[in-house]
Formats: sequence, C-alpha cells, structure tokens
Amino acid sequence: MTEGLIFSDLEKQTKDNILFPNFDLTLAQGEIVAIYSTLNIRKMLLDLLRGKAVPSKGRISVHGKTFEEDKKAYMSAINICFYEEGLYERLKVEDYFSLFIKLYTSSYRMEELLLDTQLQDKRRARIRSLTDSEKRRVHFGTMIIRNPDVFIFEEPDLNVDMETRRVFVNLVKKLQEKRKASLILTGNLESALTVADQVFRLDDNGLHVVQVAEEESKKEEVNSEEKDGEDMKPFHFNKIPTKVNEKIVLFDPQEIDYVESNDGQSNIYIKGESFPSLFTLNELESRLQHVGFFRCHRSYIVNLQKVREVITWTRNSYSLILDDKAKSSIPLSKTKMAQLKEVLGLK
Repeated sequence: MTEGLIFSDLEKQTKDNILFPNFDLTLAQGEIVAIYSTLNIRKMLLDLLRGKAVPSKGRISVHGKTFEEDKKAYMSAINICFYEEGLYERLKVEDYFSLFIKLYTSSYRMEELLLDTQLQDKRRARIRSLTDSEKRRVHFGTMIIRNPDVFIFEEPDLNVDMETRRVFVNLVKKLQEKRKASLILTGNLESALTVADQVFRLDDNGLHVVQVAEEESKKEEVNSEEKDGEDMKPFHFNKIPTKVNEKIVLFDPQEIDYVESNDGQSNIYIKGESFPSLFTLNELESRLQHVGFFRCHRSYIVNLQKVREVITWTRNSYSLILDDKAKSSIPLSKTKMAQLKEVLGLK
C-alpha cells in the first residue's frame, strides 16, 4: 500500500520528562487508525502534526515530505478536524458549504454533502441555531470538501448524539473506500474501537497495539480448536480480557492499577479509565495473585507494583496510595493488613 502519514522514531520530551518515547507508525492509504492517549499527549501530537511544535527526536512526514521541508505540500495533504473549532455562525448551512466548495474548487455535490452529514433538514438554518452535534457534522462536511489525502480527527464523537456518531462512522468508512487515510486521536477507547481498524495506546511507556479479539467465531473454527486442543500442550495465558463495545480487549496484568467490584460487577482500572471485566473478583484474584496482585479488601484487588504508600488513618483504618497521576486511594481492611505485612516481608 502507498505510504501516507509516517511517524519515524518520533519522541517528545517536555523539560525533564518524556511525554512519550520514540515510536514508529505508518498510516497507509485506505487505513483507519486510532491513537488512544491522554489529553496532554493528544494536544502535543496535534501541535507536532501542524508544525506548531518540534519533536525532540524523529520526524513526521506525508508522502515523504516533512512540514519543514515543504510546508505547502505537507499541509495540502493533511487536514485536521479539531474538537474545538470555530464556524461562521451567522451563515446558513447551505451557504457555508457553498463557500468552502468554491474556496477549494470541490466537485462534491451539495445534495450528496447534505446527505452524508444528515443535514438536509437544516440546509437553510443558520449555524448558530444548530445543536452542538449538528455543528460537529458541519465540521465533518468541510473536511470532506477539502479532500486531503490524510484526515485527522480530534475526539470526533465526544459529547455528540447517536445520529452524529453514525454520521461519523459512515463518513470514515466512505473515505476508506476512496483510499483516504484517517487518523483518530481520542481519549475514549470505546470510540477508537468502534471506528478504527487498528487501535494503539500511546503513553510514557511508548506506542502499543490494543489487542482485540472478536467475540463471534465460526463454528468450523470452534470445532477445529476442539479437535486440535487434544494435541495441544497447555500454556499459561496472562492476558486479562475486558469487554468494550461488543469486543474483547486484552490487557497485560502490569497495565492494571487495581480492580473494583460494585454490585457484582468487577471493573478494571487503567490510568484512570474503567473497563468492565468478564470475571468476578474472586476469579480475577486467582488469575492475578501470582503476578503481584493482592486482595486488599473484599471489593478490591490492587497491583502491588503500583502502590506508593500505606496510610494509617486510625487504629483500624488503612489505605493504599497508588503511584498514578490521581494518587488513587484504595481501602485496606484490618484483616488484610497483617497479610500484606507478610507479603512485604515485614514482621
């Protein structure tokens, strides 16, 4: 496939901290890729992509050219749909689209554009009268008109209605059919998994593929696995599955900060985000206790590698403070305190 957007050995440091270590990623024609990250990383990526910031190491190129080497060619090949972006709100939707069609000498037909954005009934409405979701669809429409080779979307379906989400999904799939590349930058893993063919997590540990296994499988595959299973040697599987938007997402145990059980539902917490587990807390305890996890409370399991402090509030009240950005506080029951001391080798 023809290479479009390429991140080559890209790294960014801020003062003495590494925002993200070097990584490589190629977005080819017709691909839909999502990068799931924190707000700070997402904002830095956007600044790097549009030449507002300089990488500490590596480069970003489109069709072999960086922003510094050929600004005009680079910027004409990409277009960014920001989460917060202004509109000429005094104009009517149809007039606004007409303005962009003329500006970019686009061959896109007005009727098709209104259909793709589901704004047929709003064509003569002034933009200021639209809902926030409808305004987002106007942004999508201007992206289509500009027709770059690489479409970049920041939080495209955050705080929008279901109709706008459907519009976005259909739009991206249509762009894929036209061999356009789409990069989605988001802090919502469910959003990323819904749209993208490939999802990556970018953090201070680098770029990692979010492993996804489809729930549905063909009967032939199941039968084949059952037959082959008799001859297979047993192996230890460490990944912990969670369910996100009808897909199974597999997490490495060391990514997990802690597990919480509430009303019979266990939730796995990773970097401040919660993911529903497919197992009970007891089942998770048996799966995780051999890799450094501890049942600190009847409703909690904690990754001991993430614990920074043990706090004594009263004679019978304790908490574990985690080494995460939120400094999460996890309850530690009195009966578990003695067990924890044994685990830590304390008398």
